[in-house]
Amino acid sequence: MSIVTFAQQKTIGQILRLDPALDNLIEKDAKIEVLGEGFVWSEGPAWVKNGGYLLFSDVPANTVYKWKEGEKITEFIKPSGYTGIMPYGDEPGSNGLIINNLGQLVSCEHGDRRISAMPLNIGGKRTLADNYMGKRFNSPNDIVQKSNGDYYFTDPPYGMPQKDKDPSRETELFGVYRIGKNGVVSLIIKDLTRPNGLAFSPDEKTLYVAQSDPDRAYLMSYPVLTDGKVGKGKILFDATPMVKEGLKGLPDGLKIDKKGNIFTTGPGGILVISPAGKLLGRIETDEATANCAFGNNGSTLYITADMYLLRLQTKTVGVGF
Repeated sequence: MSIVTFAQQKTIGQILRLDPALDNLIEKDAKIEVLGEGFVWSEGPAWVKNGGYLLFSDVPANTVYKWKEGEKITEFIKPSGYTGIMPYGDEPGSNGLIINNLGQLVSCEHGDRRISAMPLNIGGKRTLADNYMGKRFNSPNDIVQKSNGDYYFTDPPYGMPQKDKDPSRETELFGVYRIGKNGVVSLIIKDLTRPNGLAFSPDEKTLYVAQSDPDRAYLMSYPVLTDGKVGKGKILFDATPMVKEGLKGLPDGLKIDKKGNIFTTGPGGILVISPAGKLLGRIETDEATANCAFGNNGSTLYITADMYLLRLQTKTVGVGF
């Protein structure tokens, strides 16, 4: 299927309301709009404030696309995450994307097994990190930057040609790592089976990590220590029963609003969870949903769900706006 951009409104899915508090976050008549379709597996949306457009990955297509209101969806970077000899597995491209504190595009690159940064006005990537203690990463998946400049990212095996059985694996861990301002990489979480999306609470005192293990489909919560490391984690929300019900998708990308509410992809679409871990409702996309990001003035939620790029207007504001 070719890429299709929708100028007129097409909608899918529905909003499942499980708690009255959701009405403070999403209007009762809110619709999930389709902005584009025809992707292989859309991921990693990131809003570019200085330009007013959205970038997002198509991981199998090794491409970053650009969406801007009133324009067609276009290729922005190709190759996006693998520059070697093809073929390279079924997910060679970039995955999670963010715009860092300097306004650069930071990419989790599956095939090149690194975190890269690239100015948006000129181009030309540089590697921020590609190994821990000399051992190459598996396939960096998602990333977040703290206000002090430190990066935190996850490294599951999904981008490797043979996943966790790939002979080129150099580390036994599927870790969560931190890149300090001096460029030194440290391992901060080493006991998760499939770490995936991650985000900070508004005060940066808590790090949330989603685990996309169907038998342990958890949203984890970790206290952030003064040295940048994290303390003992706890399960904030267990989505495993929803997985066992047969709902599509697993905990993956997530974003936080200014009140601390968590918008995390998971079984059935996007789960909206309070800071206390209560499920308020679900943005049901009818597809396995990979990631989301706030954009525009901070109230628009962009969603990547399988072959789709989607949009939902909310009543809240994301962190960073």
